[in-house]
Amino acid sequence: MKQIIKGMPLIGTVATQLWRGIRPPRPFLGSTDYWVSRYKAGGTSGDGSRNRLAEFKAEVVNGFVLSNRVEAVIEYGSGDGYQLGLANYPFYLGFDVSPKAVERCRKMFSGDATKRFKLVSEYAGETAPLTLSLNVIFHLVEDHVFDAYMQRLFDSSTRFVVIYSSNHDGEAEDAARHVRHRMFSRWIDEHRPQWRLLAHVPNRYPYAGDTRTGSFCDFYIYGCQAPG
Repeated sequence: MKQIIKGMPLIGTVATQLWRGIRPPRPFLGSTDYWVSRYKAGGTSGDGSRNRLAEFKAEVVNGFVLSNRVEAVIEYGSGDGYQLGLANYPFYLGFDVSPKAVERCRKMFSGDATKRFKLVSEYAGETAPLTLSLNVIFHLVEDHVFDAYMQRLFDSSTRFVVIYSSNHDGEAEDAARHVRHRMFSRWIDEHRPQWRLLAHVPNRYPYAGDTRTGSFCDFYIYGCQAPG
């Protein structure tokens, strides 16, 4: 039927557009598939890594790296690299689930020897004084994916973990299938009790209905303390 409609000059153009408009959306197959497909289709990391929100994040993390003399950073969820363009780290290793995102970042920073990028599946036990999670945790909709992510985030850090996320349980306000809010602080209390919250930095631009100008994320900065 689609081919027949296309053969009718004027009707075919309009009808084809309507056909495309009513096609069912691509099925949601999980958080990893969502981001792999999104970047493969040319998508970006989203509003949270753009404009004033990106500048706010860079200000907080750059300041923390400088004041604590952090020599190396590992980020889990390097994305399209736009946020990293505002970063000032002595050495950076970024991991992502998307081959296309990793490829983009390698090209974008090809002349910068202080930055490296790998797929999460290529993780080989690397550690750093600081690990980062920026706008990632609320995208981990499956429990086992969230648990594995949190384990690696904390176990690969030797001093600090900086998280930028929401910190409550619940579904997305707009019913987005790739968003699931989590109270990650409860996971830390239960599974990594040797880590303590050092600082909570509220968002300078809290969410007020527009993700381009505000965010439901705050900064949570953790430090490792010896048990006992």
